[in-house]
Formats: sequence, C-alpha cells, structure tokens
Amino acid sequence: MAHSTGASGEAVVVRRIRCPNCGKRLERLPPNYPLYDVQCTGCMFRAQVKTALHAPRATLPGAGWDVLSKVLKSGYMIPPLIVNYRWSKPAFEHQVIRFFPFIPKDNVSKYKLSRTARRANYRMFTYVDLNTLPHFDLYST
Repeated sequence: MAHSTGASGEAVVVRRIRCPNCGKRLERLPPNYPLYDVQCTGCMFRAQVKTALHAPRATLPGAGWDVLSKVLKSGYMIPPLIVNYRWSKPAFEHQVIRFFPFIPKDNVSKYKLSRTARRANYRMFTYVDLNTLPHFDLYST
C-alpha cells in the first residue's frame, strides 16, 4: 500500500507542480533511487516526495535512516521535501502540495522497527515539527 501510494503521489506532483527553482517540468527518478524522488528537467533541483493521506500535521513518516545518516555525516543537507497531502471530509476532497526547502537535523527523529516487524530492526526516521518550518504551498484545492 505505501509503495503504491508513494508512486501515485509522485506522479501527481510531477503532473501538477513545476520546479520551485526555475519553473520547468519535474520528472520522477527511478524507483529506489537514494534520497530523491523527483528532479527538474532544466536545472539541478531534486527533492524527496512524500504522500500523506491526511491533512497537514507536525509529523510525517520518513524513510530508511542509514542512507540519510551517511549523507549527513558527509556534510550534506537533508534533501528538500515536497509533501502531497490528500484527505477527504464528507463530500469534499482536499489537497495541498507543500514544499519545505530546508529541513534542519533537529526536525528528523530516528527510530528502529521492532524485531517482529516485516523489516525487523530496520532503522528509520520521522520528520518532526514540520508545522514550525518555513514552507510554500505549491498547489491547493
């Protein structure tokens, strides 16, 4: 479910959003590409895309911690984040696509899946306190 939601969310972002940097078309990167999900066809912009089937909240599930940890130890920043929020209330569909250009290290929290989880003991992270970060609404209904 999560993979199909993520893939369809990336497709929606590519269809509805232009590059926040130069305004050209975004394209999806291959599945399982490390750290990034989309890139611009005209400049060096790349971003992580997350899809959330709820209204904007302070926390959002991230991904695997090990790749991000190595990137941070190398001195790189956390990738920019585009979140495709989609939710319904009775008889009305809502959508907001939000761009977070800068995610400080304090806004990710690592954790480990339980030993009984499908990916036992896998190290993950969550985005936290997103509601405190500067962001741009790129699309809304």
